[in-house]
Order: sequence, then C-alpha cells, then structure tokens
Amino acid sequence: MPFNIPILLTWLRVALIPLVVGVYYLPPAWLPLQDRNLAATLVFIVAAVTDWFDGFLARRWNQTSAFGAFLDPVADKLMVAGALLVLVQLDRCNAIIAFIIIGREITISALREWMAQIGASKSVAVNSIGKIKTAAQMTAIPALLYYDVVLGAIDTRFWGEKLLWLASVLTVWSMFYYLKKAWPLIKEKAGTLN
Repeated sequence: MPFNIPILLTWLRVALIPLVVGVYYLPPAWLPLQDRNLAATLVFIVAAVTDWFDGFLARRWNQTSAFGAFLDPVADKLMVAGALLVLVQLDRCNAIIAFIIIGREITISALREWMAQIGASKSVAVNSIGKIKTAAQMTAIPALLYYDVVLGAIDTRFWGEKLLWLASVLTVWSMFYYLKKAWPLIKEKAGTLN
C-alpha cells in the first residue's frame, strides 16, 4: 500500500466521518444542538476540502496510484452516506432522497468496477452531470447540518432542502446516463454468457 500526502489526506477524510456522526451522540449538557450543528458542518467542510485537495496534490506531484484511485471514491461515498443517515435521523432529509443518493452510489460503483474488469472504464468516466450533482450534494449536506440562518439572510434549511432535491434528480439522471453508456457492453457480455 503506497503512502504519500494525498493518501494521508484521504485517510484523514475517512477518519473525520465518525466525527460528523458522533458529535450528535454527545450528551446535550456537553454540547447544545446548535453547537453540534456547527461542529458537524465544519468537520464535513474540512473533509470535503481534503477530497479536492488530495486529488489536486496527487496529480500535481504525480503521486496517483491504484490504491489512491480505490480509496478516494470509497471515502467520498462513506462521507456522504454517513452525513445523509445523520440528516435522516435528525428529520432534515427525506429517507427516500437518502436512499436514492446512496443507492445510486452503490450502483454506479459496481458498474464502474465491472466496466474496469472488462477494460471499458472510460465509458463510465465522470461527466458534467455527475460533477453538478456532486456540487449540489456537497453544498446541501453542510447547509442541512448547520440548519440555521447565516448572516441574518441565508436560510440554510431552505437552500439545503432545495439543493438536496436537485442533487437527487441529478443523481437519477446521471445514473441513467451511465447505464445507457454501458448498456451496449452489458448486452454484449450477457450474450456471450448464454
């Protein structure tokens, strides 16, 4: 297993996931809800920044590796799934939306793994729909974790809900886009198995 700064940042992101979840299990006397919201939001934002930064450094320092390519999306999926489960428990996110987002991530991860095995991973490379979905999702989650008004004007509850709905629509759209791109190969491989 290679070890470098980008992989260290990815491991840091994995380590931050229990903090986002765990802060809500502290006794209320230790940390009031508003402070928990702020702490979870800040930890999530730090984790999200490491996601961008580890990829940037890996490319800039030419430290990309197969292990890093495996660990990075796993860390991303765990971070999003953990935060969404907390938001469902706090009744800030509809369970159906969380299921759609998490289910899509599992489906596309499995599809990418299968496509890589048959040498066609470029067919399901990240596209602009997926990038917009990720941006909406990674803005909505900290907004819903914070769940208050910022600067007396920005209601993070309202904007977080709207962005998460947008993310869920883009999630379904991007899933069908990837499946459509992969379908000819799926049919071809299924035909060779008969």
